[in-house]
Parts: sequence; C-alpha cells; structure tokens
Amino acid sequence: MDNSRIDLSTLGWDAAWERQFAAAAQPQWTPARVAEEDKHGFRVVTPGGEVRARISGRLRHVNRTPADLPKVGDWVALVRLPGEEKAVIHRILPRRTRVARKTAGREMSEQVLATNMDVAFVVQALDSTFHPRRLERFLVMVHEGGARPVVILNKADLCADPAPCLAEAQKAAGAVPVVITCARTGRGMKELANHLGSGQTAVFIGTSGVGKSSLINRLYGEEVQPTLEVRERDAKGRHATTWRELILLPSGGLVIDTPGMREFHMGLAQDAMGDAFPDLATLGQDCRFRDCTHTVEAGCAVRVAVADGRLDSSRHQNYLKLRLELDYLAEENRIHTYRVNRRRAGRPSPPLPDDPEEAD
Repeated sequence: MDNSRIDLSTLGWDAAWERQFAAAAQPQWTPARVAEEDKHGFRVVTPGGEVRARISGRLRHVNRTPADLPKVGDWVALVRLPGEEKAVIHRILPRRTRVARKTAGREMSEQVLATNMDVAFVVQALDSTFHPRRLERFLVMVHEGGARPVVILNKADLCADPAPCLAEAQKAAGAVPVVITCARTGRGMKELANHLGSGQTAVFIGTSGVGKSSLINRLYGEEVQPTLEVRERDAKGRHATTWRELILLPSGGLVIDTPGMREFHMGLAQDAMGDAFPDLATLGQDCRFRDCTHTVEAGCAVRVAVADGRLDSSRHQNYLKLRLELDYLAEENRIHTYRVNRRRAGRPSPPLPDDPEEAD
C-alpha cells in the first residue's frame, strides 16, 4: 500500500462501519485500519495513506488486557499529528469477528490473533503432520470467533493419494468447505481465491510449516511473505512469519498471515461446539436425556452411532476431550473472576469452598 489517497472500501469499510464511527467519533478523528502490530506500535492505513501510530494513554488505561488493545484487522479512530506521518489511536470500533486462543499457562486471558475477518483459512499440510483431531480444535475456535471457516489441505505435491486425507478432513469439517491446494504448482488456488471476494478479509491459521505464507505469495503473484523449508528429520516447520500483517491482494481481497502455532490452547468456546460438531449435535437430539454427556448414559444416540459405525469413534473421543477442556477452563475462569471481584470489593464475601487459594 502506498501513501497516496486510499479508498477505505477496498479495506472492507462499509456503511455499517461508517455508522459506528459517526456515532462515537470526535470531529478531529479519522477512521483507519490496523495493518501491522509490533513492539514499537502500529502501522495503520488511513484515507491519506499509511502512518505509524501509538495508542493514547486513556485507551491504554481503559483497556487493561492485551486482548482489548488494537490488533491487526481492527478499525480504529485516530488523530494524525500535524506535519508528521504519525498518529494517536483513541478508540477501537467493536469487532465483528476475531480469532483468538488462550494464552499458555494458568493465566485466564486470551491472545487475539486477528480481527474483523470474513473468512478463516484453516491450513493443514498433506504430509506426516496431517491431523484431523487438530483440525477440529482449530475449527471450534474459528466458529467461536464468528468468521466463516474454509479448510485448506496444502502441499498436495507431497501426497501421492490425497483422497484418504480428504475424506478424513471432510468428516472433521462437517459442512465446512475443504480445498486441496499446492502453492508450488498452483493446484486449487483458483478455488481458494473464490472464497475471498473483493473487499473481504481472510486470515490464514495453522501450525508452522503448512505453507500459509507460500499460499499468500501465490495469491499475490510474487513473494510478499518470507518462507522457510520444513525440517526433513521431523517434518516440522520453522516460523517464517513472526508478526501479523494485513496484505492487500491485487484481486481486491485482503489476507492476514499469522505465525505458526505449536499449540492452540482452547478459549471459552462452549457455544461453538455445536457448530464444529454438527453431526454430534444432530445425533444428540435423539438422546433419551436432554443433558446427555454422550459418555455413560443409557439411551445415548451418539454412543449408538459410534457402536454401529455411523460416527467415527476418534471424532467422538476428541469431542469429549475438547468439551472436558472447555469445562475445565470455564471453571477456572469462574474462580478467577470470583477472586478478582472479591479483591476489588475488599473481600466482603466468604471464599469459595473449592477455591484452593483461599484454603487454610
């Protein structure tokens, strides 16, 4: 993007964003979209071109967690500094969608990877790293964030017969489209591009080495993102992308590359389980008990489907594993919230009986 006048509609600005901005904006504020975040601040795109930006002190004070600060894809209101290619961000417009994961460790906070995407390309490689259970985990979080998921099976040139992997991916994805691609040969790139219209934004997510940056380079038509070869000894990728960046494609769409993730810690995504596992949700309607856990209950339609082969047992087990993880995180979040509220209120109420921090 050059520093000439920019029509924000090419970046996804529409009438709904305009109404939100007008309802809260001060006369001196200008709309902009965050294109890159680094340790020194932000690179944003305004109607007058790209500028470097920092957040105001008030915005930093009001938004106490990193997830509430500007992220790549956010629309913001800012003031440009006179005579400088710099600006100060004063407000973040409410996000339509996001992709986020829980931060590693016991801390109950989330790491927002990107915001305001129309589509999320969940990328896996057709090599020894292909893992349908990991795919299900990614899809839960994409559904939770509100973007439209599309599964990409990349590196088709490394797989003599992709049909078995395709079948497994389709089972894991449910109604989500699955596209086989090869960034090296161009296979499937037209089909992939058809899922990204002009003015729409897509994010590429996946583990290291699946070829996200190579796919973006292929869409762009030249190398705009660095790539690295996968290690031969263990087929693991190395991090080519170390930042998140919004890239405008010649076709009119926009893409956000994300660093490869060794782990994808689940967030609080209970509501997305039905979207990620629609087959289990449908089967569950025939269970004897409305609150069936699909584990030991008599009359469980899900267990019957596993027994007669209509539902893959590994998919069922992964569903139970993910739900158990989410239940645990929900309880941890409940205890964490309770502790914080007690401390803010001067600890007026008795501790939770099952709160280890409050035990004598």
